[in-house]
Amino acid sequence: VQLQASGGGLVQAGDFLRLSCANSRRTFSNNAVGWFRQAPGKEREFVASINWRGDSTLYSDSVKGRFTISRDNAKSTVYLQMNSLQPDDTAAYSCAAARSSLATTSRSSYAYWGQGTLVTVSS
Repeated sequence: VQLQASGGGLVQAGDFLRLSCANSRRTFSNNAVGWFRQAPGKEREFVASINWRGDSTLYSDSVKGRFTISRDNAKSTVYLQMNSLQPDDTAAYSCAAARSSLATTSRSSYAYWGQGTLVTVSS
């Protein structure tokens, strides 16, 4: 599994972005996939997770109702639709594939990590 996140950029508060996480090696259709973010000077935090079939999702309280995670296993891609972005959402966003098929918030459950994409939200 080799993951690559893309879609980040500089936006204004209230704008939206859609991040993509593509797997370039093999398929990860049997793995749950999660998004994490790390702001400058802060620890990496969980954002969202989706199970292998795409019918079960988890979100952090800070993004619930604004962000939506989805996946297209035929394209080996997971998406993070981010609406109503706020300056506190500024961070490097990374995707990761879990060892199991179940969505999980636990960072230690994720075995395969991709490089991040930077999201900057100006006020």
